[in-house]
Amino acid sequence: MAERQVRRVCLTVPPERAGQKVDTLLRKELGLSGTVIRRIKWLPDGILLDGTRVFTSCRVEPGQVLSVRLSDPEVRSGVVPAPGPLDIVYEDGDLLVVNKAPGVLVHPGTGHFSDTIGNFLMEYYKNQGIEADFHPVHRLDKGTSGLLVVAKHPHAQERLKGQLHTAEFRRTYLAICLGSPPAEAGEVDAPIGMAEGSILARAVRPDGLPARTRYQVLKRQGNRTLVRLELVTGRTHQVRVHMAYLGCPLAGDFLYGVEDPDLIGRPALHSWRLEVRQPVTGEQLTFQAALPEDMARLMA
Repeated sequence: MAERQVRRVCLTVPPERAGQKVDTLLRKELGLSGTVIRRIKWLPDGILLDGTRVFTSCRVEPGQVLSVRLSDPEVRSGVVPAPGPLDIVYEDGDLLVVNKAPGVLVHPGTGHFSDTIGNFLMEYYKNQGIEADFHPVHRLDKGTSGLLVVAKHPHAQERLKGQLHTAEFRRTYLAICLGSPPAEAGEVDAPIGMAEGSILARAVRPDGLPARTRYQVLKRQGNRTLVRLELVTGRTHQVRVHMAYLGCPLAGDFLYGVEDPDLIGRPALHSWRLEVRQPVTGEQLTFQAALPEDMARLMA
């Protein structure tokens, strides 16, 4: 059995915080939200001052060491551990970055209770002795491959979700389109809502939610175009809807283009580059995942 790994953060009380309450340091110095504080303060080892449990109303002295538990003491998500392939690109005490294979769901749901990224991560945590629950930050469609960031505890999840759709959390995709955008580079600014008569498909419509996608053509191969895309917003199916709106749907896109298993068995979309700020240290992290084989051969 692997040794239990519990994530804590420590802070030595600075002179300017003398006499202030623990609650103030948790919020102002460590950036914890009220929700996270309420969750940890009842734990026997949730908040320690010089190794002794204290309440948030306790006042501190300079040089004392405040230690806070961030790890989940219990699993609340209901996601069951199940073995499955995980390509972990990066891991620290607060988050993981996974290179998701196409055809794998991120979240468990109807008909998929034990074959998703969530299940595989919970199995990994169990085997590694990591005290963590499943804390997704963003999602990728089942058919989309590539980089996905997942938090290990509620504080990291809150901080990372707060970065979404800001310059601190940038997602860049590669897609292969049938046809070509109208220009070498540009931005699609077209609102997206539910398509009429469908419970799944989206469409560009004037009463939809604002949606913006930047694109740049990288390569052409016959009637196929390799395009780099950056999400400014994050609507469901945004890239797929916007490329179809431009008249160049993604290769293999059964919903917005033409399904063609002989060409590729899924929409040709890959989460290629991810830039994110580490939620505890503030370090800027950057990752890239090479174009998978099924997409690369379309442009060979």
